[in-house]
Amino acid sequence: METDQTPYGKLYLIPTLLGDNEPLVVLPLTVKQTVEQLSHFIVENERSARRFIKKITPRKSQDSLKIYPLNKYTEPAAIPQYLEPCLQGVPMGLLSEAGCPAIADPGSEIVSLAHDKGIQVVPLVGPSSILLALMASGLNGQNFSFNGYLPIDPAERRRALKALEKRSAELGQSQFFMETPYRNEKLVEDLLRTLRGDTRLCIAADLTLGSEFVKTCRVADWKGHLPELNKRPAIFGIHAA
Repeated sequence: METDQTPYGKLYLIPTLLGDNEPLVVLPLTVKQTVEQLSHFIVENERSARRFIKKITPRKSQDSLKIYPLNKYTEPAAIPQYLEPCLQGVPMGLLSEAGCPAIADPGSEIVSLAHDKGIQVVPLVGPSSILLALMASGLNGQNFSFNGYLPIDPAERRRALKALEKRSAELGQSQFFMETPYRNEKLVEDLLRTLRGDTRLCIAADLTLGSEFVKTCRVADWKGHLPELNKRPAIFGIHAA
């Protein structure tokens, strides 16, 4: 393990936008200043990363950027080489497709590797849809769990929802999860069909955007009062009595 004096470049964890905002409406100036100084980026999606970089630093040359894609198509053998610029003293940025890197995001593998190599990791402040939904939900913020994506198969998804509801009741723990936007409505159908009527359900969609929607009430009270959720990024939370 290298000491703190080693001249490695730092790995900056750079939050991105959750939607089509003006960057400095939701991001601090330090994010813009950091992006301006970097030319090497590890990103989940190259197209959206370039679009974000151009939006927050319009004068930055796109040709100067060195982009390293990190997603389900990345060859595992290539990932250990991604941090080579840091080992040579060059700082790098890690970007998620939306929100904070390494939170419900493949970037955590790079962060773990950086720690193993003695590279300093610097998280920058920015929006996380998970934390924003938790903050606005009124559910238990002292004891909660984020469960990622639920199973796609309807029967398996309903079993998973019953298990989360049971865990919530036993532990007093709020349970949060997400879905691919075009499957939101199927998930909500299962939520209303599967959960007890007195379980509290939070639906948080389009966070930080002008169309933002956040509401929490009992499952029984949601019936007949659901918002349009098709293709809207959303986070869901439940808390069982």
